[in-house]
Amino acid sequence: MTFAPRCLFAFCFAVLLTGLVPLPCAAQPAAAQSAPGPVAAQPAAAPANPQQAYSLPPDKLAKAIALSRIRNILDIAGSLWGLVFLWLLLATRAAAGLAAWAERLLRRRWMQGLLFFAVFLVITTLASIPFDIAGHHFERSYGISVQGWGSWLGDLSKALGLSLLFVAPILLLFNWIVRRWPRRYWLGIWVATLPLLVLTIFVSPLLAPIFNKFEPLVKDHPALVADLEKVVARTGTNIPPDRMFLMKASLKTNGLNAYVSGIGATKRIVVWDTTAGRIPDDEVLFIFGHESGHYVLHHIPKMLAGMAVALFFVFWACAGFAAWLARRFSARWLLKNEQAETAPLSTRAGFVVLLFAISVVSFLLTPASNAFSRHFEHEADVYGQEAVHGIVADPQKTAVAAFNALGEAWLEDPNPSPFIEFWEYNHPSTQTRANFATHYDPWVNGGRGRFFDK
Repeated sequence: MTFAPRCLFAFCFAVLLTGLVPLPCAAQPAAAQSAPGPVAAQPAAAPANPQQAYSLPPDKLAKAIALSRIRNILDIAGSLWGLVFLWLLLATRAAAGLAAWAERLLRRRWMQGLLFFAVFLVITTLASIPFDIAGHHFERSYGISVQGWGSWLGDLSKALGLSLLFVAPILLLFNWIVRRWPRRYWLGIWVATLPLLVLTIFVSPLLAPIFNKFEPLVKDHPALVADLEKVVARTGTNIPPDRMFLMKASLKTNGLNAYVSGIGATKRIVVWDTTAGRIPDDEVLFIFGHESGHYVLHHIPKMLAGMAVALFFVFWACAGFAAWLARRFSARWLLKNEQAETAPLSTRAGFVVLLFAISVVSFLLTPASNAFSRHFEHEADVYGQEAVHGIVADPQKTAVAAFNALGEAWLEDPNPSPFIEFWEYNHPSTQTRANFATHYDPWVNGGRGRFFDK
């Protein structure tokens, strides 16, 4: 389910909502991220091609190929529709009309802004619902999701509520920055964005119980906790058992997942109940080792630093693009008023122009951001395989088996289109990861790993 409109109208603050639903370890395009119910464990099929470490039995292969096409179509079409919808809001003067309505209804400017952005969030969410409904329908049809429509709508409503609570005030703040510093507003927005990104990572585990149920992992899986502590000791991630949780994912999905989230006091291990007991504990340890790699290898601060640099130039470029759009279409879109004759972007409708510009640039930069992510995911794969060396009997077989279990559970296409992987995948394809794992053995002949001496 998509928890925010695809057009990235709230700049990078879609992270606040998508952070509530951590990505599975298996590679998935964005449209495939749907919610969760257990199925009987099945052994991974033996690869039909000796060069392929990940494969599916014929019936599941056909389903995986069909579902992957549906996911890709929905994701790309949904992203483009998000851009078209923002354009329509401007071209039909609906954005200007909404701003005028808010001004007539309320006297205080900040209340007008909150109302404008709240309604804006509602209508953009409603605009994306057809794609979200279609996505959830197919995830249910193919047995990935078992979440009923009532629960699904409940999650959608909760996500919208969080948007109204957090994103609307942030947009109001950014709109104020545009009015306050009309020539250098992009720099002010960039400065304000950076602490909010850190805050998002910190609070996302605290908001996760709004959507899912959690309980101590040790309650039903004490042996797994004991094994996880071995990986914690080896990696130095410093996560005690009281911060290891079991998530009741089976209420919503048949997918597998285990992850580490949060920073500082909110850092924790989460294992889905569809994973614990469904696949061998050794494979859970590998998945956890992978997730630990993101922390030990400082991927979060590196990601934040990369985003900070990228957003600096993105905001600067978008400011120029939005200014050109405002000059070109100001009269047609009714961007100006008595207070904004020389700074049309400072109006509410003008701010939508800026959101549109950022959405266009964000869409075009999707392959670059995904390539950045895929690099980190590959590093984490290497780290995970090394982290369980000496803890599990055969790290190579364990990693390959884990990728096969994850790929089969999520019906990942073993042979995705190179273009789709380039444009859509924020993880390497499951096939790429499994092929690497089956050949990665740095300990042969007394060698050593990249991240561990032994």
